[in-house]
Amino acid sequence: MLTPLEWEALALSLKVAGTAVAASLIPGIVLAWVLARYEFVGKGLVDGLVHLPLVLPPVVVGYLLLLSFGRQGVLGQWLATFGITLPFTWQGAALAGGVMAFPLLVRAVRLSFEAIDPRLEAAARTLGATRGRVFLTITLPLALPGLLAGMTLAFARALSEFGATITFAANIPGETRTLPLALYSLIQSPGSDAAAARLCVISIGVAMVSLLASEGLARRTRRRMGGRDV
Repeated sequence: MLTPLEWEALALSLKVAGTAVAASLIPGIVLAWVLARYEFVGKGLVDGLVHLPLVLPPVVVGYLLLLSFGRQGVLGQWLATFGITLPFTWQGAALAGGVMAFPLLVRAVRLSFEAIDPRLEAAARTLGATRGRVFLTITLPLALPGLLAGMTLAFARALSEFGATITFAANIPGETRTLPLALYSLIQSPGSDAAAARLCVISIGVAMVSLLASEGLARRTRRRMGGRDV
């Protein structure tokens, strides 16, 4: 049985990671589609900015979020007019996790789009289908395995996010203390080795379940589409 502390950290982590992926999904698909199918001035710069969180220290990302969405930040002041405050809230933790996970989602979906033969889309358009209908009925279903993989990677990354979260959302019990932050707090407390080990095992278990579920869905999707399991 899980302790109340473990249930609290696990439930909050799942909520934060799920919200991060849900909020990133549509922008990630659109951006991946643009990068995969169009050439434009500044494409390299856009691609670099998308992948920048992968190479920046997470603390730097959290600090930049704090500067942008804090009470004195441009975006933070604008959101405050609607009564929205992100720093030191679970929504802020979801934002931090989503920013760190976004490159993984975009990259996986983009590679999936690039693997689709453009002639299939062109043939559908010659038969009178609009670009939107082609995308929804041909391109997106063919890219579904890559989309599932990207969502899983993004979920796992948001679930394990630490540096950006603690910088932007802090380590508040019951509000922003996700599994990594709860583990960090236990490590800092003398005599909490057993509890820290339990949280470590829980984190590994959740990550493995999400990966296995994604692989199962991807295999099932490939079989329905007539593909072969690798």
